[in-house]
Amino acid sequence: MSLVQSLKDTLVERKKKGRLRQLTLPEYSVDFCSNDYLSLSTSPLFRDSFLERINAIPPDLPIASGGSRLLSGNSEAAESVERFLAGFHDAQAALLFNSGYDANVGVLSCIPQPGDIILYDELIHASLHEGMRLSRAEIKIALDHSCPESLKQRLIEHKETSRNIFVVVESVYSMDGDIAPLDQLVKTVEESGLQNVYFIVDEAHATGVLGPKGAGLVQMMDLQSRMFIRVHTFGKALASHGAVVLCCNTTRHYLINYAKTLIYTTAIGIPFLCSIGTAYRLLETGQTDKMQSHLQSLIQHMHAKLLPLSNTKLQVDHHPTSPIFSLRTPMPKHLAETCLWHGYGVRAIMSPTVPVGKERVRVCLHAGNTFEEVDGLVGIIEKWLLNSKL
Repeated sequence: MSLVQSLKDTLVERKKKGRLRQLTLPEYSVDFCSNDYLSLSTSPLFRDSFLERINAIPPDLPIASGGSRLLSGNSEAAESVERFLAGFHDAQAALLFNSGYDANVGVLSCIPQPGDIILYDELIHASLHEGMRLSRAEIKIALDHSCPESLKQRLIEHKETSRNIFVVVESVYSMDGDIAPLDQLVKTVEESGLQNVYFIVDEAHATGVLGPKGAGLVQMMDLQSRMFIRVHTFGKALASHGAVVLCCNTTRHYLINYAKTLIYTTAIGIPFLCSIGTAYRLLETGQTDKMQSHLQSLIQHMHAKLLPLSNTKLQVDHHPTSPIFSLRTPMPKHLAETCLWHGYGVRAIMSPTVPVGKERVRVCLHAGNTFEEVDGLVGIIEKWLLNSKL
């Protein structure tokens, strides 16, 4: 059998299981599926501010970075953005990566050492799993989801170790949309008396949405000093591209020397640095406050509308301040297709992205949505429940 034939057979098998992924173009009028939580990607304010920055670029400044940051790709613009991000997020230092995936893989693949222990929430993102897979730490233990008691038990089991213990969590989980009890997790570590526990927190889905000026859950809970590493991404609420690792100066220098996803890749170019800077200036100056407030109003409205629909056919999972709603049903594809047919863009999330038996329709709210659009989507879901053969 040829290689190409074996690849084709594998795809056929995946299709039979209903798991085949395909690229599609958007064919809906109302967005309820993207991660553009503040709707900055379609905001005239963001566009005008971004273009103003772009047009201010000196004509002799290269648009592209031209190489990795350790060769020709570093710039004053990149370092200026990093200094700003460190200040905004109340961190000692900041280091840019090309994506949240690269940041997570880079951090976890090089920082934990042989003999170290990684305790990770069972629902963390695939990028964190990939980083752990590449890590030299031999002991990697899943914690029950957002469960301080599970963390407590694992810390008791390893209280005699002299090695580092890393606790890896997300602040807002991308598929379920629930918010991590970070304050309780930190309290659990403090009560253990252990001084060798280090938190790594992925803030991708909290950036721009939660906390003071959209600074994230860690700053909302004032836990900056308790975090070893925070990762914020720019491709969701901030309508940009890339990510930043917030850490201490020594950790930043270590990552520059050992994080392969930083060392062996072309650095972010000037246009994206302008985009990142534009988004954060809007956050800092309060120009996104109304967007964040409207988003929270929409979240509360949809929460009140959807929760009563939960029954044996549909399980609605939602944290009261999260923009992500999880609608679990035995027929997620049919529900998503029905909504799409009526012009509402939602997506069915299938195994292996989520565990078998926990397939769902993922609904994301945005500042650009309206109360009427929310009511329209909920109405379609309600009709689907009445007409579906479950």
